[in-house]
Amino acid sequence: MKMRITTIGLDIAKNVFQVHGVDAAGQVLIRQRLARRRVLVFFEKLKPCLVGIEACSTSHYWARELIARGHEVRLMPAQYVKPYVKRGKNDAADAEAICEAVTRPTMRFVPVKTPEQQSVMMLHRVRLMLNRQRTQLSNAIRAHLSEFGIVAPIGRRGIDQLLSIVADEKDTRVPADARLCLTMLAAQLTVVKEQILENDRRVRSSARATELGRRLMEVPGVGPLLASALIATISDPSAL
Repeated sequence: MKMRITTIGLDIAKNVFQVHGVDAAGQVLIRQRLARRRVLVFFEKLKPCLVGIEACSTSHYWARELIARGHEVRLMPAQYVKPYVKRGKNDAADAEAICEAVTRPTMRFVPVKTPEQQSVMMLHRVRLMLNRQRTQLSNAIRAHLSEFGIVAPIGRRGIDQLLSIVADEKDTRVPADARLCLTMLAAQLTVVKEQILENDRRVRSSARATELGRRLMEVPGVGPLLASALIATISDPSAL
C-alpha cells in the first residue's frame, strides 16, 4: 500500500525551498530541496494536503498559490515554530519543525491576506517611509541654511520661509553652489509632499470602500488612517 503525504512543512526562501512531508502516522516520506521555479509544479502533482509555512514577507503569496491548487495552508509566526527545531538551524531542520508545529492543537495561525489587503498595508508602509523622507529633507534644508546664518521657526511655516529664500536668486546670503544643492533638495521635498497627499487620498478611499471601514470610522477617535490599517492588518478578528 502506497503511503500518502498528509502534512508538509515548507521552508520558503528566495531561490531554494525545503520540503518535509509526512504521512498520517508521522512517518517521513519526503525531504527535498526545490528550486523556486519547481515549487508550484511539485505541489500540483500532490494530492491535497496540509501545508505549514512560517509567516513572512512572501508567505501570503505562496499560501494563496497553494490554496488555489487545492491544499490547506496554515501560516504560523516564526517564534511559535522555533521551539520545535530539534537540531542545528538549517533549512531541513526548519522544514521539519514547521511540519510538526502545524499539527499542534494549541498552535496559533496567521490568516492569509488577500492581494487587496497587502496592497493597503503597502500604502501604510510607504506612507511611513515618505514621511520619514519629508522630515529628512526638511531637516537637511534647515541644517544647510543655518550654516549661512539663516534660520526659521520650527514647523511648516518655517520650512516654507526657507524654501522661499532658496528660490530667491537675488538673496546673496546663499552662495551659488549651495543654492544649487538646496534647490535639488527642495525639488525632492515637493515631490515627496505630493506623493504623501496622493497616498493619503488612497488610504481614505480604502477605508471608505468597505462596510467594516465605514463602521470603524463611526467609533470616536477612529479616522480613515486607523480604520484602513486595522482592516489591512487584521484580516480575521476571530483568529486573534
